[in-house]
Amino acid sequence: MDTKYIIGAIVIIVVIIGVALYAGGAFTKPEGKITIVGSTSVQPVAEKLAEAYHNANPDVNITVQGGGSSVGLKSVQDGTAQIGTYSSKLSSDKAPGIEQYVIANDGICIIVNKDSNVTDLTADQVKEIFAGNDSSYTVVTREEGSGTRDAFIDLIMGGKNGTNITKSAIVQSSTDAVKQAVAGNPNAIGFMSLADVDDSVKVVKIDGVEPSEATVKDGSYKIQRPFLFLTKGAATGVTLEFINWCLSSEGQKIVQEEGAVPV
Repeated sequence: MDTKYIIGAIVIIVVIIGVALYAGGAFTKPEGKITIVGSTSVQPVAEKLAEAYHNANPDVNITVQGGGSSVGLKSVQDGTAQIGTYSSKLSSDKAPGIEQYVIANDGICIIVNKDSNVTDLTADQVKEIFAGNDSSYTVVTREEGSGTRDAFIDLIMGGKNGTNITKSAIVQSSTDAVKQAVAGNPNAIGFMSLADVDDSVKVVKIDGVEPSEATVKDGSYKIQRPFLFLTKGAATGVTLEFINWCLSSEGQKIVQEEGAVPV
């Protein structure tokens, strides 16, 4: 048989195989829609991750919303979101059937007004202040259902059966609201995510240790918690691809740029 006919036949076969593989999904790019709902602490990091992933994969549309950690868990449980974001440790008893992916770690910072003379407190002093035993402070806290509040209660107040946050505390429904309340009151004290701290407030050392990526990573800063992505059962399809990308070196670089601590 003529060589040119053999080459032509091979080309045709290769094209047919390529078309079949493409149609079967072997060469298709990720596509679909992901809704992410939950923690306002995780939200800025999730938004940056979603933006970068969409830019690289335009056929994947990702929406990110806040609402608090409890909303994130409920949204995944009832199927209205593919990913729920949660900003404290979550026991499997509280969330049966929910898969947890740690995408970052975070320090919970104790913050005061920029004009405050306070620079260093012990964990016990923070506990007493938030219990309302020091009238020189205006306590600012997050609402019930906030993952940051839950983590703060576990790590500082002694858990659900420990000391209560004072009933006179000013309650805010988001990280930014806490920051604004403290920035606007010279006597205020609050807590917020290390990833969201800026120069509008002052961060207090705890037991002599300043919260930072390094002190969270080495464990010397004790007030820390995970940033979680939650899914109903193990993640699959485009949701799994997105989570895996978030845990890749590219995704973790964005986590670090946003002030959270890579895993």
